[in-house]
Amino acid sequence: MKFKSLLAKPFASIVHNKIRKEMLRAVEDQDAILQELIKTGKKTEFGADHKFNAVQSHDEFKQAVPVRDYEQFKPYIERIKEGKQNVLWKGQPIYLAKTSGTTSGVKYIPISKESISNHIDTARNALLNYMGETGNTAFADGKMIFLSGSPELERVGGIPTGRLSGIVNHHIPRYLRTNQLPSYETNCIDDWETKLDRIVEETINQDMTLISGIPPWVQMYFDRLMERSNGKRIKEIFRNFDVLIYGGVNFEPYRAKLMASIGAPIHTVETFPASEGFFAFQDSQEQEGLLLNTNSGIYYEFIPALEIFNENPTRLSLKDVQTGVNYAMIINNNAGLWGYNLGDTVKFISTNPYRLLVTGRIKHFISAFGEHVIGEEVEHSLMKAAAEENVHITEFTVAPMVQTSGELPYHEWFVEFENMPANLASFAKKVDENLRQKNIYYDDLLTGNILQPLKIRTVRKQGFIDYMKAIGKLGGQNKVPRLSNDRKLADELSQYLQR
Repeated sequence: MKFKSLLAKPFASIVHNKIRKEMLRAVEDQDAILQELIKTGKKTEFGADHKFNAVQSHDEFKQAVPVRDYEQFKPYIERIKEGKQNVLWKGQPIYLAKTSGTTSGVKYIPISKESISNHIDTARNALLNYMGETGNTAFADGKMIFLSGSPELERVGGIPTGRLSGIVNHHIPRYLRTNQLPSYETNCIDDWETKLDRIVEETINQDMTLISGIPPWVQMYFDRLMERSNGKRIKEIFRNFDVLIYGGVNFEPYRAKLMASIGAPIHTVETFPASEGFFAFQDSQEQEGLLLNTNSGIYYEFIPALEIFNENPTRLSLKDVQTGVNYAMIINNNAGLWGYNLGDTVKFISTNPYRLLVTGRIKHFISAFGEHVIGEEVEHSLMKAAAEENVHITEFTVAPMVQTSGELPYHEWFVEFENMPANLASFAKKVDENLRQKNIYYDDLLTGNILQPLKIRTVRKQGFIDYMKAIGKLGGQNKVPRLSNDRKLADELSQYLQR
């Protein structure tokens, strides 16, 4: 055993045991965090506007603070960007995380000196917990790659501003710097394909033991590596590659192709990070789901997803959630986000401890006819059919087709196949049957002859990559929406169909 892996063992054990203890006091920690947030919030412009001096309980907090999305928060953010102090949190943020919202354009998310540890420590703890659970620390002696955005920062209102992954890059401990790839210069390259070629050059002859990134961009990295290595699998290129860390999108649509590219079993660790906070991570190789991060400066609220657009939706604290219910996640944190609608939906699969699945995005759904089909349902329906027919999916998205020429409307699926089904019509029928079983409203619409069965359009090879490149969103943290309630994405994808 080498030096770093030897040092990691006792530290990993301490963190693993700490996380196990925190599982047991999640509700108590949440109550304490809310009180601390309110105490600090009283001294801010937001706290004065919302009469925090009169707030002592969660019920009073709900009365004082409405649920907001980024657009509704924007006036406060603009004041921070102007250099104002004590707006949402005490003083000024130490960073603004710049992120491309799917509905709000560019967003600027405050990170305070109190909240930065949530991002840094949780990423560290996810790894150390994995080490503590499995005893595997050997990867700490090899090279690690984190496919991320540029670490170069600009200044907005005097505040360092950039992609979260770039901000975090500045906080990687010195003892890990010698393990980290790619180089700082390569990480600063904006063009994703140029950057990817440089990453391949810098890593192909290294002892890579850990790889981290959003699954579709990890797959692009793997594809380039295999091209350069005459078709060798990743495990043949990197014999000591042990751990894949991922997050940002559901892994299942990408699992089969990624694992085929790797060519041998490895451990995976799923995470749930965002610019607004690092919310959960996979704490067990044996148990399903992600452990909610309940003691890291964030107070969570949960709204049943079907109520999110109601004027007065039900807002639950952690102790009141139930398993099997789709919730919109609302956060309040020590960077000054209050009643903030994250836009993500989650479903608890356990409340002892609090483990969840990320099920989709609030604004990513299809309900052109009242069916309210969500991301979790389309992913399940496609992946189940693909597994049965040994078909690998590269990427996909779904949209409603309302304007038809005398025929019934339908859901239109744009799918890029790694390998085509033997019979596309039969495959589409299986996917449709799976969706009918998963969503009773969709089933009723087909039974009532309001909709016809879904149709699959085959996107050509590299079609989604070419589309993302065309709109300037190739690589980094950018993701293809799984489904849309309009035709914008579908119409743009029509030029990338297989002819």
